[in-house]
Amino acid sequence: MKKLILLCLTITLFNCNGNAQKKAQKTYKISKTDAQWKAQLSEMAYYVLREAGTEHPFSSPLNKNYKEGVYACAACNTPLFKSEHKFDSGTGWPSFDREIKGNVAFGSDNKLGYSRDEEHCATCGGHLGHVFNDGPRETTGKRHCINGAALKFIPKK
Repeated sequence: MKKLILLCLTITLFNCNGNAQKKAQKTYKISKTDAQWKAQLSEMAYYVLREAGTEHPFSSPLNKNYKEGVYACAACNTPLFKSEHKFDSGTGWPSFDREIKGNVAFGSDNKLGYSRDEEHCATCGGHLGHVFNDGPRETTGKRHCINGAALKFIPKK
């Protein structure tokens, strides 16, 4: 009887490492190999978009861009943010109080030892940045803190 219980416990323990702990692989409308992304993107854009890197604060010319237009994904041109929702957060990264609905996907990032809400392009899966709850209270209260290297600015015509 003890052997049977021990056998059942052993099987249960090995089965606990099943599908629940495997990372779900999301598929996107635009999918390319690493070599294709590297050929298309600048070194910094590849680092940010494909390796979930972070550019240095105050390094992007888009941080202080106040022209009218749309900010699109630098990898696939999907419109992500409108200039009318951009604000100066003082953090050194382009910041927006809202995204263009349906074009930004959200997930969790635990790389720093705590959970942050991570943002991705919903079309190609490129890492954009993170969203925080310390944005303008008079609008959404959200601060979408986005790497400028992940964005392409398209001016309004």
